[in-house]
Amino acid sequence: MNLILFDHPEIRKSLLPFTFTRPVAAIRIGILTIAEKWEKHLRSKGSFATENYLSDKFPLLTTTDNLWINGAACPTAELTAAILDLKPEQILIQNGLIIAARTAGKQFSEIGTQSKKEFPGSLTLIDQVWKIYQHNGAQIRADFELLTAGRKSIGVADAHTRVYNPSQIFLEEGAKVRAAVLNAENGPIYLGKNSFVQEGALIRGPFALCEDSHVNMGAKVRGDTTVGPYSKIGGEVSNSVIFGYSNKAHDGFLGNSVLGEWCNIGADTNTSNLKNNYENIKLWSYAKGGFKDTGLMFCGLMFGDHSKCGINTMFNSGTVVGVSASIFGDGYPRNFIPSFAWGGAAGFTTYQLNKALDTAAKAMERRNIALSEADKLILKKVFEDSAAYRVWEKKS
Repeated sequence: MNLILFDHPEIRKSLLPFTFTRPVAAIRIGILTIAEKWEKHLRSKGSFATENYLSDKFPLLTTTDNLWINGAACPTAELTAAILDLKPEQILIQNGLIIAARTAGKQFSEIGTQSKKEFPGSLTLIDQVWKIYQHNGAQIRADFELLTAGRKSIGVADAHTRVYNPSQIFLEEGAKVRAAVLNAENGPIYLGKNSFVQEGALIRGPFALCEDSHVNMGAKVRGDTTVGPYSKIGGEVSNSVIFGYSNKAHDGFLGNSVLGEWCNIGADTNTSNLKNNYENIKLWSYAKGGFKDTGLMFCGLMFGDHSKCGINTMFNSGTVVGVSASIFGDGYPRNFIPSFAWGGAAGFTTYQLNKALDTAAKAMERRNIALSEADKLILKKVFEDSAAYRVWEKKS
């Protein structure tokens, strides 16, 4: 069977701004992206059924026997078994939502006419942005078990590093720790290939540090946190997910938050994750076109790809920032900052596309990665589609 991870249209809207620049299944939660989880569970390479403007970078490959899986669904042994048990032209649903389908059809629109089979088991569905950090601890545990089964860690060789519950600490080849504290009593700690935990860092599990990423000196990392590949963190980080290629390298607090790729958080930037009156936090929803009650007391910052903020930026609880925004200045900026915004609490202008592309190219060049034509077209499409949210353009 040919694995295809599809975007459910309504779920994709609810996961903006992160799905402006990637399919749903390319979201990182736990140690792996959702797509990578399915590829390991099914031992098969997958492709993506997503928006047309994303398809050059995330192509769709079809055959005469396609296994379509909802890109928001996280795999479990029970769900994997149910999907593998699907017969040709059969569909797996839960409460009316398509979870998977096996069909010869080559378009997502062709799914739904097959015979239906209800999935009765527990389902972790990442269908809201806050669920990325909300379910991150559980997904770290699941991915840790998946990645380390039958394998041996290189171990912590540093005599000045203190470890607790070492059986739940796994270091990949090239990972280094120096004079740090690793406490895996509440959950596993995974250090990816060539990652580096520097002197004085305090880390509690569940925690994942992916390939070539760094925890800087003196950092304090609470549980349920993931740092994607080629990233750096410092200061205090709690229950947050960084997709990859992003830096929050300095002091300051990041909590109950999600950062996309190619982001930079300025020194001493802080995110509020709790309202003074302890009420539930409302978060901007692209699907609703307004603010939506998360049902959560703790919610911090949702920060889209290529966005950046200056030193000492203050983000209020429940702030959503789009793609390629640049935030700076004193005071609290608004709780919803659209893509390609330039400014802060004093007001915004438009971060023009040519300048944003130039910045993106320079940032990626630092990691020896070129800004491809596909990337440029994606950012151009986001710039155009997000114009309606840049209300100041209508006043000029």
